[in-house]
Amino acid sequence: MNDPVLQVIMPLVGLVSGLVATYVSLQNKALLAEVRKEIAELENRIIARINGTYVRARECKLTEELLQEKINVLAASFRKAEPPPDR
Repeated sequence: MNDPVLQVIMPLVGLVSGLVATYVSLQNKALLAEVRKEIAELENRIIARINGTYVRARECKLTEELLQEKINVLAASFRKAEPPPDR
């Protein structure tokens, strides 16, 4: 281990190894952050779609109930109406 070249190369190998490990770690963190962001966006889209479907279904039910009430009122008034006079 008295060779000056080995005394320089050994610490450099350790330094390069540490730098590569740090670089890979940072890349993994960046990739993980990107994946988390995409998952959050997808989750928001799914929730918005579910909520939109629920709201539309509820609106359709309310509209159907209102139309049924109007039809019932018209039918009742039609039954109460006097027949037209004969000519």
